[in-house]
Amino acid sequence: MALRKARLVAGSAAQGRGARLVVVAPEVHPDLASLAAEVRHRPFTPDDLDGVTLVFAAGEDEDEAAKVAALARARGLLVNVPDRPHLSTFIMPAIVDRGPITVAISTNGTSPVLARRLRARIEAALEPGLGRLATFLDSFRGAVRAVKSDETARRRFWERVIDGPIAQRFLAGDEAGAHEQLVKTLNTDAAAAGDAAEGGSVALVGAGPGDPDLLTLRALRVLQNADVVVHDKLVDDRILDYVRRDARRIYVGKAKSCHTVSQDEINAILVREAQAGHRVVRLKGGDPFVFGRGGEEMAVLRAAGVAVELVPGITAAAGCAAATGIPLTHRGLAQGITLVTAHGAAHSGPGADGSPSEPAIDWTALARLDHTLAIYMGLSKAGLVADRLIAAGKAPDTPVAVIENGTRPDQTLIVGTLDRLGALAAGLAGPALILVGQVVTLAHPAKIAADILTTVPVPGRDADTTPGTGFKAAV
Repeated sequence: MALRKARLVAGSAAQGRGARLVVVAPEVHPDLASLAAEVRHRPFTPDDLDGVTLVFAAGEDEDEAAKVAALARARGLLVNVPDRPHLSTFIMPAIVDRGPITVAISTNGTSPVLARRLRARIEAALEPGLGRLATFLDSFRGAVRAVKSDETARRRFWERVIDGPIAQRFLAGDEAGAHEQLVKTLNTDAAAAGDAAEGGSVALVGAGPGDPDLLTLRALRVLQNADVVVHDKLVDDRILDYVRRDARRIYVGKAKSCHTVSQDEINAILVREAQAGHRVVRLKGGDPFVFGRGGEEMAVLRAAGVAVELVPGITAAAGCAAATGIPLTHRGLAQGITLVTAHGAAHSGPGADGSPSEPAIDWTALARLDHTLAIYMGLSKAGLVADRLIAAGKAPDTPVAVIENGTRPDQTLIVGTLDRLGALAAGLAGPALILVGQVVTLAHPAKIAADILTTVPVPGRDADTTPGTGFKAAV
């Protein structure tokens, strides 16, 4: 154990980082002695801490290790006792060294073996020449700064170099060719006044239903390259953690009857930031083109001459269904799926009695379909939705599910029947999706939050002699 620590310290000394290793022990392994600048063949004494910066108490004697650690702490020295984090004032991470690039992996002392396993994976993923590439790029920093005075322009230049053929040529061994190409690229940018040549753009990015693991790889790359992120209320904070720390974030969240920023203002922000030369991400919950007004934003940006990219996201119906074990289509139960919002354009304004307007939905057509209905933004209109579907011919005992905060840690699934949909949704406040159809009977029992069991046979699956596979229904 002492030898492992010594190899790391001795490596620092070999690289000119100023470390000098002193070993104190009655008996010292030859390999350990060969790494030390000084070996003291005797038991430890407090005087051995004179002039010391780091202390490793790597012996097998627990009492001796505790004694050394206590003396070191009393002198204000950093001390590490391997596999005894309670005695240590610092821990040693597993290190991937591609000098000058260093990657450290730490489990905070809880599992050194796991840290070593992770180091092995990272070692395999990083090219051996990355350290030399970093040194090569560093030699051009002054020249790039002279050509590109703007920080954003410099960052984009380096991104093109690192992600493009120049870095590839260097790592492939053609260092002279990479040098020549980098000089040529820099001179071309200087002649073209490269700072002004950089144009802005907007990416309409779907963040999915909430779980960061459901982000697409493309969405992740675009987020990490963004200069400005304009985000909604429904975007999980854990997803925003993937945004670069130096990127500006603009919150334009909307809630029912409370629009912090109007859609026209959002459009103006996107156009303004892009025309200023920034790479803008419009980050929206779910998918931008599924009840996300992404089409409106795209039209405005195109009209303003702004380059637009669409990065789709997992829409709430797909994410919430998967998170609850409900198939959106299933042979014998649903031959299709229809997505509908309960907050679409109204047929007319509020009624004479002050009642809210109704969404412009063809209820008769929906009731006739042999489809699963996925109803977005329908929590406050759940009772109205049920009444209209039943009046249009949908069976009152059609299974329904209300999924609040789908795919997130606080997800809630409540199931029941259509005639009681209003009661099922009562009391829920978070973003919710409503599913209507026989597929709800296939919901994973462990995902259901209600307490009362109701038996509902599944057509084509439950035989007459077998009890119906049930689902839970809230009372």
